[in-house]
Amino acid sequence: MWIKHLSALNFKNYAEFAIDFSSGVNAFSGDNGAGKTNLLDAIHYLSLCKSYFNPIDSQQIKHGNDFFMLQGIFRRNEEEDTVSCSLKRNQKKQFKRNKKEYSRLADHIGLFPLVMISPNDSILITEGSEERRRFIDNVISQTDSHYLDLLISYNRILQNRNGLLKQHKQGSFDLDLLSVYDAQLIEPGNKIYMQRKLFMESFTKLFNKHYSFLTDNAEPVTLFYESQLNKSNFLDLLNQSAERDQILERTTSGIHKDDLIFTVNDMPLKKFGSQGQQKSFLIALKLAQYNYLVNKKGYKPLLLLDDIFDKLDDKRIKRLMEMVSQDEFGQIFITHTNLDRIKEIFKNIPCDLRTFEVTMGAISETSSEL
Repeated sequence: MWIKHLSALNFKNYAEFAIDFSSGVNAFSGDNGAGKTNLLDAIHYLSLCKSYFNPIDSQQIKHGNDFFMLQGIFRRNEEEDTVSCSLKRNQKKQFKRNKKEYSRLADHIGLFPLVMISPNDSILITEGSEERRRFIDNVISQTDSHYLDLLISYNRILQNRNGLLKQHKQGSFDLDLLSVYDAQLIEPGNKIYMQRKLFMESFTKLFNKHYSFLTDNAEPVTLFYESQLNKSNFLDLLNQSAERDQILERTTSGIHKDDLIFTVNDMPLKKFGSQGQQKSFLIALKLAQYNYLVNKKGYKPLLLLDDIFDKLDDKRIKRLMEMVSQDEFGQIFITHTNLDRIKEIFKNIPCDLRTFEVTMGAISETSSEL
């Protein structure tokens, strides 16, 4: 699968552009702030119905305008699909595939899978467990629409349960209703837990393979799925935490507390991993995500590499580029401030390379020759 054409109106810092891509490697250079990352985010938006960086849709509209529009032509198995998105201020965004509007955005997720690798990924290491759960859920949701429905259902029931718990101090607490919410929460919760557990069994093997290749087996790392349900069943957890939940006015047990534990040399990656080790860990996570999607979907997702050469030494960059240029990877998008460095990296790597220069919201194709 690949995207052959992309156009935009009033998206972020772009007033307007229309651009054709190579099915191989597409590289974008330009100063910081020119709009390279925004271009990748437009592709992400069309694939997954949202920005990679900012969840507020209205903030994707170029300053001083009232709407934005995106359109892309995706090619898969000799067939073409035109995907478009438009948003007017204070209105609901519209998503269409071949001019037919979706009744649910969830129905679009997974049709055009995508993996983004960005400096922003550091939040997977530095921030709380919510970011790591979101990573797991994003990967599984692109391969299983039923899983996304389970998440939506679980979060809705959890919100209702938390709303009831907040009434505890007001003297209108209903224990019978709490039991109803418990029963409703357990079914999707158990299914989500099993899906995550099965996912991690295969995903961890892919991650280990990529980290070993990137670092030439430099150090041992581990990736562990931590869940309260690993040791107790969900009903017992809810019963045991009932009193605590009422005091704290929130649900303290469940799959919404799951986490991924990252270690290097048997020590927490966040505290003891070097910048290079953390960067390699994150890239290995994303390449494992890519391989998992290939295995589940049967075709290759888009791979977006946003300014990832910083904090990686030349040896790791070379191994990464050798890896992603192999047949197991499809269309690739790369951003970097230095066009000559991109050309140098790909000088001895056989691939179809197309290069572009981005200057303050304007995109122009350049020669890919050194």
